[in-house]
Amino acid sequence: MTIRPFALLLSLLGLPLFAADKSVPPPNIVVFISDDHSMLDSEPYGATDIRTPHMAKLAAEGMKFTHAFVATPACGPSRTALCTGLWPARNGAEPNHKAKNPGVPSLPPALHALGYEVAAFGKVAHGNYGKDHGFDVIGGNQIGDTDTVEVAKFLANRDSSKPLCLFFGTRHPHVPWGENAGYETAALKVPPTHVDTAATREQRARYCSDITRADTLLGELRALAKDKVPGDTLFIYTADHGGQWPFGKWNLYDAGIRIPFIAAWPGHLKAASTSDAMISWPDLLPTFIELGGGTVPKGIDGKSFASVLRGTATTHRERIFTTHSGDGDFNVYPIRSVRTHDWKYIRNLHPEFQHQSHISRSSNVTSGLNYWQSWLTAAKTSPAAAAVVKRYAVRPAEELYDLRSDPSELHNLADDPTQAERLKQMRGEVDVWMQQQGDQQTVFGTPLLIGEPVTMVDPGAGKKKKAKGQNK
Repeated sequence: MTIRPFALLLSLLGLPLFAADKSVPPPNIVVFISDDHSMLDSEPYGATDIRTPHMAKLAAEGMKFTHAFVATPACGPSRTALCTGLWPARNGAEPNHKAKNPGVPSLPPALHALGYEVAAFGKVAHGNYGKDHGFDVIGGNQIGDTDTVEVAKFLANRDSSKPLCLFFGTRHPHVPWGENAGYETAALKVPPTHVDTAATREQRARYCSDITRADTLLGELRALAKDKVPGDTLFIYTADHGGQWPFGKWNLYDAGIRIPFIAAWPGHLKAASTSDAMISWPDLLPTFIELGGGTVPKGIDGKSFASVLRGTATTHRERIFTTHSGDGDFNVYPIRSVRTHDWKYIRNLHPEFQHQSHISRSSNVTSGLNYWQSWLTAAKTSPAAAAVVKRYAVRPAEELYDLRSDPSELHNLADDPTQAERLKQMRGEVDVWMQQQGDQQTVFGTPLLIGEPVTMVDPGAGKKKKAKGQNK
């Protein structure tokens, strides 16, 4: 465990010296972050084939948010947006595995200035990026597996007179998925966007097993928080984006950007309650700053939803904007979108590119090739499977979905003349948002063009290669 001082001066952050309201002690905040976990893949959100008893217990004791989203569906950019309260075009972490730009402030120091001890255990930032965000304490494995043992030691020895903001991140259910822990493959529900093969079911059983492993760690952290974190405590479960499946991670469909978000706050949140307020990951730290008695810094994208947690508001955002710029040469496919409660518009900036990813291009079979090849085989004889494979790789410039009647986003209405006005409006909203963000629509990496053969990429080389920008 590395104990870090308050390394970033507030003057460099451009933040005021926050003064908490001493008449109301600030709450402790504990956040559990899972890795690659889609919203629907858990019991509280309706899954009957996945075991998540601790998530279910948390939802029974608190509030389940049904419209929580990330800023972007890749690990590094998503977590940097969390820590900075800025979308990727403004913080600089656009492609995966790129740090924020030098001089871009992070928000943990603002909590420190309110008297909080701010700790991060496990995969909270991304790789070594935790050191860039001003956490007071950094512990556990920042990339691979981590457990709660080090957290227990920390909680047993810290000064509990200080309010605590503790982030704990597990690698589960990020690939490689572990062994099947007792799931019956025939009983699993395969999403309608997938090709139902034996290999798909085998790998889905592993994915579900890893979700259950994350849930077990959640139970351990909750027990520690109840035992070792005295006083008023807000506890949150969430995830950095959707699962590593086709149309999930690296995509702006809901399977990629819509995440579980469950909050329990005894004495504040009604048990077994539900909120459909639209929130985004950059909103989290501004919310914590307000709950801690501070003033949210101006100029960031995140907006506090403390009023929703306090029960004085039921709505937050009217629209959710999301962005994705790519992940090395595995996935060179920049996308932008806007989503309301009922509609989604997606802009594929380069429809002449193929949409591929680690799933279809990594020579490491555990990234998805172990079942993707079965989809390719099925596509040779099944028109339905062929349509899924083609839809994954070849996409139109614009997509429009009625989420009320088509929650799986299967029917693109962009060419429907009855939706022409809606398409124009949402297209304009994305145009304005990109301009406000200073979005250069940069292409990172070397794309595969439509019609070119799909070549494999060495995952070892991909990790070492620094992201290089190539202007549009």
